[in-house]
Formats: sequence, structure tokens, C-alpha cells
Amino acid sequence: MDKVYISQLHVEAIIGVYDFEKESKQSLYFDVEMLTDISAAARHDDINLAVDYAKVSECIIAHTQAKPVELLETLVEQLAAMILNEFNVQQVLIRVSKPAAVPQAQTVGVEIVRKK
Repeated sequence: MDKVYISQLHVEAIIGVYDFEKESKQSLYFDVEMLTDISAAARHDDINLAVDYAKVSECIIAHTQAKPVELLETLVEQLAAMILNEFNVQQVLIRVSKPAAVPQAQTVGVEIVRKK
């Protein structure tokens, strides 16, 4: 399998358990790795046969901003299901970082891997 990836996709969103987190947007950073076969896209030089990382990015941003949730765990599960259902990938790894969540840490986050 080949890998298509997105690194450090920045999204401003409302997310969190605590009341103060629900009052203003916070920065989230997404790293996404998608396993797929790129040979047909490469052979035909055709974006329609490829996993379009721009479209994946747009979907992640739109979903994250449209559907506020409390937990990063909930968000990454939703995003993994969406990517597996809407794009031609067999496996997705999503890592989301929330840098402002713990003042003593550079960042905290969640990472999952899901397969079809």
C-alpha cells in the first residue's frame, strides 16, 4: 500500500469538556495518513483516480467546525469513519493535537488507526 498524507492541518474549532473551552475556538492540528494504491492515478496522471488531499482537508475542516464535540476521541472516530467511507483508502491514521489543553505541555492529543 502507498501512503497519502496531510501534516499539521490547522483548524480552529470549539471543542472541550469544560465550560471555558466551549466559549471560544481552540487550535487543533491534524496529521492524517491514508493507505491506498496510487498506481492507477500515477499511470494515468489523473486526479480523479487519486486520493485528493485537498478535498480530504476540506472535509476535515468542515466537519470539525460544523459539529462541535467534547472529546478529541469522538472527533477522530467521526473523521476516520468519514474518510474511510468517502475516499478510496483502505486504512487511515489520524493524530490530532490540542496545544492549549495542558499549559505545562507543548501539546496533547489522540491518535487512532482504522481500517475498512
